[in-house]
Amino acid sequence: MAILSIIIVNYNVKYFLKQCLQSVFDACKNISAEVIVVDNNSDDLSCEMVEKFFPKVKLIANKKNTGFSTANNQGVAIAKGKYVLILNPDTVVAEDTFEKILAFAITKNNLGALGVKLIDGTGRFLPESKRGIPTPKTSINKIIGINTKKYYA
Repeated sequence: MAILSIIIVNYNVKYFLKQCLQSVFDACKNISAEVIVVDNNSDDLSCEMVEKFFPKVKLIANKKNTGFSTANNQGVAIAKGKYVLILNPDTVVAEDTFEKILAFAITKNNLGALGVKLIDGTGRFLPESKRGIPTPKTSINKIIGINTKKYYA
């Protein structure tokens, strides 16, 4: 059984998807993982690219665009991993990312969700990766500029 199931929803971003999948497989060399791509009826030959270059991918080729959340749920429904990762197709994953997040996750008994620090192509931090569950306290802290979030991976 895979410890990690990686779900990627695709719609007409074949070239991004190819880079994403290559980085995912590079990052999974030492991990028991499955990769599931849900394609939302792309017309850019994305499915053919996946079948040709990534035969280990479980591919769901929708006959219509079901939307992002429905497509993610389709992938989750067939996922076999202990942990499920939802990944955008325009993402390139560092080779140690999955090892780091799994090392952290297995130490927690009550982990429900995990977010990672995102960086752009130049190495700069992307603040949108610090989103959290909004509460009155986090809203006030944001307004007055207090940063209480920490990163583990």
